[in-house]
Amino acid sequence: MQETAVPSAPPTPPVSLAALLSRDDLGLRQITGPPAGEVTIHGAHTSEMSDPYPYLLGGELLLTAGVHIPEAAGRPGSFDFDGYVARIVAAGGAALGFGVAPVHDTVPAGLVAACEEHGLPLVEVPPRTTFSGVARAVWQLMARARLSELRRITEAQQGLAAAASRPDPVPSVLRRLAGRLEGRAVLYGPEGAEIAAAGREPGDEVRRALAELARFVTGHPSSTATDTVAGTRLAAYALGPGRGFVLGVAAPHRESGDHTIASVAAVLLSLLTGEHQSGTGAARSSALVRLLLGARREEVAPLLGGGEGDGAVTRWYVVHARPDTGAPDAVSASALGAALGSPLVDAADDVVRVLVPAPPRAEDGGGVRPEGDGSVRPEAGAAAPRKPPAGSGPAGSGPAGSGPAGSGPVAQPGWTLGVSAPVAPAEWPAADAQAARALARARATRSALVRHAERPGFADLVPPGEAEAHARALLAPIGGVPALAETLRAWLSLHGSWDRTAVALSVHRNTVRQRIARCAALLGADLDDPDVRMELWFALRHLRG
Repeated sequence: MQETAVPSAPPTPPVSLAALLSRDDLGLRQITGPPAGEVTIHGAHTSEMSDPYPYLLGGELLLTAGVHIPEAAGRPGSFDFDGYVARIVAAGGAALGFGVAPVHDTVPAGLVAACEEHGLPLVEVPPRTTFSGVARAVWQLMARARLSELRRITEAQQGLAAAASRPDPVPSVLRRLAGRLEGRAVLYGPEGAEIAAAGREPGDEVRRALAELARFVTGHPSSTATDTVAGTRLAAYALGPGRGFVLGVAAPHRESGDHTIASVAAVLLSLLTGEHQSGTGAARSSALVRLLLGARREEVAPLLGGGEGDGAVTRWYVVHARPDTGAPDAVSASALGAALGSPLVDAADDVVRVLVPAPPRAEDGGGVRPEGDGSVRPEAGAAAPRKPPAGSGPAGSGPAGSGPAGSGPVAQPGWTLGVSAPVAPAEWPAADAQAARALARARATRSALVRHAERPGFADLVPPGEAEAHARALLAPIGGVPALAETLRAWLSLHGSWDRTAVALSVHRNTVRQRIARCAALLGADLDDPDVRMELWFALRHLRG
């Protein structure tokens, strides 16, 4: 079973190309392309390759001195500028920076024409400016933007917490939230009526759309939905599963930290509206007592208010999550749980674990297999982009907290997630291990979310008992050293990448090399042979304990 991932842009806030051009110490000059204020950069990368496509993640300012362009060698017209620029655009490059001298005295005219044709911003880097200086300036601007965003979120959290302690906590939280987002904040009751509201009054069309979005989240297993109406960004947050209270937000624009701020407000309002109204707190307390007294997981799962699976069996996802920056705290962990639609959150060390009820399975032929951003692809695993799809709502591909029917939890801004397959309560420990491996792969591939999913394969043709016995015999030479088996599993799952395996295991790449060499020696196997790799992967899959 493999877990595939699609690279996404780094989580650090992007910076405007205009901000970089405004640095007098760099002396950069834009030659062609869209206005600099409309171009955002996620990083800087230097490459003299004639095809930089394999080395770009998307959103970079690509820097080159044109060493690979033979015009300086007296062969004008022999380089395919159009193909070169097309590959940069296909890789998602944000802009191209061309350094003049010592290779080229001016920016080649063919390159200017190709960039203009493809709409790629072209920036001239003067001889006195080094590429490392440009890259440093980009990272400085990104760090400044990130710090500004964190300060804004922190100030908003403190303000919302102070508002929640006032004598009129619900109106105060709504007023503070509306002020922070420069929009409208509404608390809807179980019957869909406005209980309280604050902020700028929107037009009738926006007001009706926000109320409809609130009704949407109360009737679906997900807890969050977004939409855009008349240029206004709408969002709805269910305040606890099955309780009927919803926070609605309408704002003229959306910044990267707005979702986090609104999620914090949703958590506070969930506490303020009182969990006792649905009895879920008492039910979860009863479930905990029964577990401590020896009850089986499948016996107490119905008390947790999960979704329904096949027949009477409740199915659940286990989600492992790590924040993109810093360590998780109780508030951010609760906000993540609210976004995923579950109050069952465990924040320990650097990882937050969430037990999420799976929605009912769609009837055969009636399920939805989404495509595009946030898609669940027909592979052994699927990855979601860091930004949840915009405009998802009643008419979109699905709410933000949980994907369309059967797809499970989706990516959340500011978090890296690993999601297990949906399982019955008796399989929770196995799902916990699945989510941990998925999170490690997500971090290694810089993806917002990686799912663990199973499908029939050749390995399933071997009886499990025989497969496990063969696996233990084959892997016996490394069985006494768990670190070796763990490293081999991660290395094989990441297609032999030393760097990504090191990231997944939080060790140095040389440590990975040494462990893999030790595995090869102990197993007496040629790990460059694909047949050997396949057999070892099957063995690791069937090795339990």
